[in-house]
Amino acid sequence: MKIAGLQKMSMVDYPGFIAATVFTQGCNFKCGFCYNRDLIATDKDPGFSQEEIFKYLNKRRNMIEGVCVTGGEPTLWPDLADFACRVKDIGLKFKLDTNGSDPDIISEMLKEGLLDFIAMDIKTSFSKYHLLKTPKNVEASLMKSIQTIISSQIPYEFRTTCVPELVTEEDIYSIGDVIKTAQRHCLQQFRLNETTIEEKYSKLKPYDKNKLSEFKSILEKFVKKVIIRGI
Repeated sequence: MKIAGLQKMSMVDYPGFIAATVFTQGCNFKCGFCYNRDLIATDKDPGFSQEEIFKYLNKRRNMIEGVCVTGGEPTLWPDLADFACRVKDIGLKFKLDTNGSDPDIISEMLKEGLLDFIAMDIKTSFSKYHLLKTPKNVEASLMKSIQTIISSQIPYEFRTTCVPELVTEEDIYSIGDVIKTAQRHCLQQFRLNETTIEEKYSKLKPYDKNKLSEFKSILEKFVKKVIIRGI
């Protein structure tokens, strides 16, 4: 597993816990608004070895409670489960952030008891996923991941970054329909960033607080709890 970065301590990446956040290299999506464009390519040299990461985790395991692995897309790496197992072996909780493109890995890690929390991004309605330059026919995999996560016995959340044009009221209704009965959904504010992949996303005006509240009201018809993050 190629590790591109480490945030040594976070109060926000793992809800309710103090965590270290590990960033994996490589992603199979190419979202134009991506904040982490440097993490997309899989052929870059890793910034950290796993041994460096575990040296830090062992040293700080009395100060942190868990590890959040994000990306990029962590499920691209076949040794993700082994990494999670090592985290659990030293007594820390393990949270996975994923785009949901590999439901088999999610299912297997759930069966093995390696996941304590999972967060899946739902970028927009399925009808717009082609705009993100995703793998062909990824929608079926996303639906399987959603169903697997909802039926799991662990805490989870679905997340949508509210990118103007890409996420509209119609898209919110569509998202609500595919995750109905879910325990939690997080609407994330879109932030202006000059390093986005597509230039147009660096110039979009984020939705205001009132618009995000409207989206929240829509999703509350489908989901048990909806929160807004980043405003």
